[in-house]
Amino acid sequence: MDGAGRSRRSRGSAEPKTDLKAAAIGAAVLLREYFGFDRKRAKARPDRETPSRAILWLERHTPRRAVLALTLVTLIGSAALGVTKGGHVDAVLAQLADGRNALANSAGFRITSVVINGRKQLSQDEVLGIGGVNGRSSLLFLDAATVRDKLKANPWIADATVQKFYPGQLQIDLVERTAFALWQQDGRLAVIADDGAVLEPYVARRFLSLPLVVGKGAETRARDFLALLARYPHVHSVTKAAILVGERRWNLRLKDGLDIRLPENDVGNALAALSRLDKEDKLFSRDIVAVDMRLPDRLTVQLSEDAARAREELFKDKKKKKAGDA
Repeated sequence: MDGAGRSRRSRGSAEPKTDLKAAAIGAAVLLREYFGFDRKRAKARPDRETPSRAILWLERHTPRRAVLALTLVTLIGSAALGVTKGGHVDAVLAQLADGRNALANSAGFRITSVVINGRKQLSQDEVLGIGGVNGRSSLLFLDAATVRDKLKANPWIADATVQKFYPGQLQIDLVERTAFALWQQDGRLAVIADDGAVLEPYVARRFLSLPLVVGKGAETRARDFLALLARYPHVHSVTKAAILVGERRWNLRLKDGLDIRLPENDVGNALAALSRLDKEDKLFSRDIVAVDMRLPDRLTVQLSEDAARAREELFKDKKKKKAGDA
């Protein structure tokens, strides 16, 4: 072919080489800037403040991976500090736990069966709520010891056992306390167990038939005294409340309002005498408001106002009659 043709082939073969060379030079410049090799040009930039010698030394001698790791640690630490100061720790932990449980549930460890043995006063939902078990919980990440501790912290639960059966069954065995009596102090009423533990700071209707003890310290001494009182059913059946006085001795308030003031010691003999007096002399049916048995050698009764007035008038009539006879 002619020269013109050769000239076109020459230009056609030179242009790709030029383009490749320019691309290689551009890539080398970018690599030097990225890895920090072109430090002279970086120092010559007018818009960048010259770093200190310490910074330059760190840039030269610190590996880039170490710098990246330190940066990540700083960012994570700053985020953790913000979460802590902002009071969001519990919320963040709850979200992390929910995410972890969601993964476990999707893998087949969802709690599909719950068996609760020994439950009497508490419902199943109440037991699970106390133990911190909900619909998002997974059996894989459920801490049985933590659930047990939460359950035992509830006053109704004396003991608990928590077992996990994979892949999805949870079993809880409870030993519940029994509601023993009602305890009143400073105008507040509560349900107590036989050891004096407060089970509920209020009284539901189903507990209204329980015996009532009143006063400071009565909750811890109720079990022994009520057991003694039960040995005398004639007195026990008409008792409305047992009142601890000065944390030393008991009074009885009967259903008709009669007060029985028991001695500090030898309470059993006093109750036996009280039972005998009512059987033989109908003591509880008389027009009296109090029976004082605090002294061991005597029993004193206090008449009602009507009975005292009638007794006084009776004495006046007797005096008049004696004066008339004289």
